[in-house]
Amino acid sequence: QVNLVESGGGLVQAGDSLNLSCAASGRISDIYAMGWFRQAPGKEREFVATSSLLSSSTSYSYAVKDRFTISRDNVKKVVYLQMNSLRPDDTAIYYCVADDTYHPGIAYAADFAFWGQGTQVTVSS
Repeated sequence: QVNLVESGGGLVQAGDSLNLSCAASGRISDIYAMGWFRQAPGKEREFVATSSLLSSSTSYSYAVKDRFTISRDNVKKVVYLQMNSLRPDDTAIYYCVADDTYHPGIAYAADFAFWGQGTQVTVSS
């Protein structure tokens, strides 16, 4: 079993920045991909970004590309999401995800076996 704990969410104004982090614990030796999804009120969960832990490969959704940056500590199995130029439509619960396989390109929720509890990000206009 792998446990994921997110931190760094909060309430900010449009244009501000936030940095989310997620630490994995448990059977982390089998984790080779980590990333983020989000779910806004009344909407389906959507892909944000993923990162391979074996290479420099990363993937982003079109909605956040060029504003968000995913990074990770391969040894500690920690993943970060630096979010810049935040907009009200970025408001959502952000979930950390992990799996034993990295899927390049747009990822799907079913691609990830492990999920965190989520951290709320609220962007006011």
